[in-house]
Amino acid sequence: MAVLSSLKRWWQRTFGGRSGHDPEATDEFATLSSLTLDPGRLRLKVGVVSVRGNYREHNEDNYFVPGRRPVRHDVLNESGDHSTMTMESSNLFIVADGMGGQQGGEQASLMAVELIPREVAKRLAPDQCEPRHVQEAIREAVAHVNQEILGSSGAITEFSNMGTTVVLAQFRPDKVYVAGIGDSRAYRLRDGVLERLTKDHSLADALLDAGTITAEELPNHKFKNVLYLYLGSKDARGGPEDFRVMDVRSGDRFLMASDGLTGVVADVELGRVLGGVDDPQEAALVLKNLALANDSKDNVTCLIVHVVAQQ
Repeated sequence: MAVLSSLKRWWQRTFGGRSGHDPEATDEFATLSSLTLDPGRLRLKVGVVSVRGNYREHNEDNYFVPGRRPVRHDVLNESGDHSTMTMESSNLFIVADGMGGQQGGEQASLMAVELIPREVAKRLAPDQCEPRHVQEAIREAVAHVNQEILGSSGAITEFSNMGTTVVLAQFRPDKVYVAGIGDSRAYRLRDGVLERLTKDHSLADALLDAGTITAEELPNHKFKNVLYLYLGSKDARGGPEDFRVMDVRSGDRFLMASDGLTGVVADVELGRVLGGVDDPQEAALVLKNLALANDSKDNVTCLIVHVVAQQ
């Protein structure tokens, strides 16, 4: 496989120089490229935060925002400045939550956010908007990366049994395509109504779907955090099973997050913050603080996209 020959060198180059502390590093992307949407033009404003959290020694989450290489969130941005960037034409956003121990989890989620955008770009022209083609490109790209993670897991002892969730949103000029594998989630707030866009692929959710347990039993079920589908599993070889394909309009607000946030902050609170905080970076920080205050025991990653009218 393409990544295996240089995998160990890449790992050392990416992580070998990390500092030993883990500050609450954040990134802000305030000015992004325009999307054309009748009757006018739209911009995307993005805020993102990813932290180790209250209990974990390392951050196994990663995210992708166009125009910027994925960065390790436990490396301090010494300048303390937030970044402003121009978005590339892919308009693809990703959150990934790694599993399989420190090295394995970090590696799997980093592979997801580095390789999926590359593979999508190979298959999807910037002006391609036909829904079937967009979905096929994303599904094939994610399936390819799943095979890369499986191959790496089997080839390198330190990465054995590694895996990662992934949730992504691909914006095109007229629509957004949302898909997920695992239990990282995506939401949309429109006209004050919060809608969950992805399904959790946990054993507890499968039991709920089968009618074996009730919705009231789900949040505290012993299998709530046991995933049957994730990147790095043979069952994910076909890529995402389900897509949400939706129109995009000014005022829409999208949230993508790892379960370190959504597992401890209720949907009603997510909607309240998304609707009540007009700056996406500030909203991401508020939600992160809520997760930590609610005693989240996992890494916390929160990526928020606001769709705004071109001024």
